Amino acid sequence: MPKRTVTVKQDDEKPVEVEVLAQAIVDIGNAAKRLASSRLNRRAVVVLLNDMTGIAKGTIEVVLNSLEQLEMRYLKPGNRR
Repeated sequence: MPKRTVTVKQDDEKPVEVEVLAQAIVDIGNAAKRLASSRLNRRAVVVLLNDMTGIAKGTIEVVLNSLEQLEMRYLKPGNRR
């Protein structure tokens, strides 16, 4: 599968506030952690996502791991919730 380029379009007059981005990072990380602690085991989640998207299972594993670590990697300790 070829790599995709993701672009984000944003109004230069109204940039996204840092706190909004920080909260989004926290929310995404928490959602990933809730998914990991759900009744579906990790293999089931990976298989279902692979079946739905066609994305390689190894890539899905990397993305799921990264989502759980977003807050730790991108927010300073004082900003974490």
